[in-house]
Amino acid sequence: MFDKIIGNEEIQNLLKQAIKNNRTSHSYLFVGTEGIGKKQIAKEFAKALLCLNSNKYCNTCKSCIEFDDNNNPDFVILEPDENSIKIEQIRELQRKVVEKPIISSQKVYIIDNSDKMTTEAQNCLLKTLEEPPKYITIILVGTNENAFLSTIKSRCTILRFKDIPQYKIEEYLDTKQIYFKDKRILKACGGSIGKALEIKDRQEEYENIHEFIENLAQENIIDIFQKTQILYNSKERIQDILQYINILLLELAKENYKYSECIEIVEDTKKRLQSNANYDMTIDNMLLKMKEKTR
Repeated sequence: MFDKIIGNEEIQNLLKQAIKNNRTSHSYLFVGTEGIGKKQIAKEFAKALLCLNSNKYCNTCKSCIEFDDNNNPDFVILEPDENSIKIEQIRELQRKVVEKPIISSQKVYIIDNSDKMTTEAQNCLLKTLEEPPKYITIILVGTNENAFLSTIKSRCTILRFKDIPQYKIEEYLDTKQIYFKDKRILKACGGSIGKALEIKDRQEEYENIHEFIENLAQENIIDIFQKTQILYNSKERIQDILQYINILLLELAKENYKYSECIEIVEDTKKRLQSNANYDMTIDNMLLKMKEKTR
């Protein structure tokens, strides 16, 4: 169990011991950065809970085989409908929860991206968390702990996942023969293997961002606008890109305080974009202010 999952070994060991000692909880909350293995660990944990072998995770019993074939009737993953998990989805879960297991002695539900549950959906789920059937385990997986109601959190065993160290990400990428010409780009992944895999095909874009930041003080504003088209063309990924820009600025700020002021400008830009400010104008304004600060 967990042999192929990198990072968060403490949580892995905690879950192994819980199964070994038969002290598992009816409800868990897995929270942490996107792409660091929360869902994979939840699935491995679910497979072990459902295993029919007394030693657990045998890979040969009917439950394990059907789990690996995505065909185990005692295991369900609930995901957002469009951008949220709605109350109707939780009500359907509640209708299924009362049905007894078919293969195993337990049933496991994973609610992925559960921080996207509406308030109504969370209040509805609360009823199940307060009085769960003895054979039920519910695992909530999310990135934003603050999005959950305090009443939800109080009824869950909360496991906070840590970002994966960069050297472990590099080791993983090496085993997969995935290479970065400039390993500084890996700072953009923020401790997430998932994000590292996302940016592997965008290395040139991130190299351009690096060049733009390093030459910010020397470039004229027209050249800056020409070299930062990635910012205008990456609306869906802009928060990740701005976070990477601030990582680069933080390094420069160690030698020149002017760059620390640029960090504040980028943080303000992130907030404005989250508030649905005009996209192009907000990026324009950020670049102009950054250039002004580094003159």
